[in-house]
Amino acid sequence: MKLSVLVDNNTYIDRYFFAEPGLSIFIEDGDRRILFDTGFSDIFLRNAAKMGIDLLNLDYLALSHCHLDHTWGLVPLISQYTSAEIEQRKIRRPEIIAHPEIFTSSIFQGAFEIGSVLSADKISKHFPLRLSDSPVRLTERLFFLGQIPRLNDFESQAGPGRKEGADADDFLPDDSALAYRTDRGLIIITGCSHSGICNITEYAKQVCDENRVLDIIGGLHLLSPGKRQLAMTAEYLGTLNLENLYACHCTDFNSRKYLAETLPQREVGVGLTVTY
Repeated sequence: MKLSVLVDNNTYIDRYFFAEPGLSIFIEDGDRRILFDTGFSDIFLRNAAKMGIDLLNLDYLALSHCHLDHTWGLVPLISQYTSAEIEQRKIRRPEIIAHPEIFTSSIFQGAFEIGSVLSADKISKHFPLRLSDSPVRLTERLFFLGQIPRLNDFESQAGPGRKEGADADDFLPDDSALAYRTDRGLIIITGCSHSGICNITEYAKQVCDENRVLDIIGGLHLLSPGKRQLAMTAEYLGTLNLENLYACHCTDFNSRKYLAETLPQREVGVGLTVTY
């Protein structure tokens, strides 16, 4: 498997790409091609082109959760596919894999949309759509985890918005992740980890029937976390004996600095490629 970071808040050192607060990762596993999230704008398309990655030839597009910094790139992606269709170029439309609530509108402070700007009905006119709160096997070794059980009391705070029709803040049941099973342990690939990186990892172990965890890459949603959450997250991750921790996107500097004191935190940004 090969991972290529197409969107992150930062670019990799000495690589001349575009960055934004968002996430998108391209995954190759044998002859299977998977896009995980689309970021906020069209820069995942521009970065992919600079990296020689063809996003008109995908098997799956897995979405981690509804928020704008992970789903709003769907609009320029649809434009690119439509344009290619008009020009009679060869394309393969990916199947979109996501939680059933991912296209439910999410409103911030009752004022504006921070969830997907496209409905499931609109999306299904362009791409096959599979909505599942249960795990979905994408390749022999790669799994979309579906809805993550919330097992501990120090993670999984409410998100910044509120789902349409709800009378409480959004705890983002649609927040999910990917897990890849190698011969040496799991690779956990996250979007924002609103459901909690410790919860995600424990569920990935269960889904993949594998207790070893090799690497974690993605957002950990540690944005000015409380001392208890940060300490207990670091303590839990320390028990995994990770080889690499690529904490990025929604993991702030102080949290990455704290984690790096005891964990193998690595440099990460747009342009990073990792091969397993």
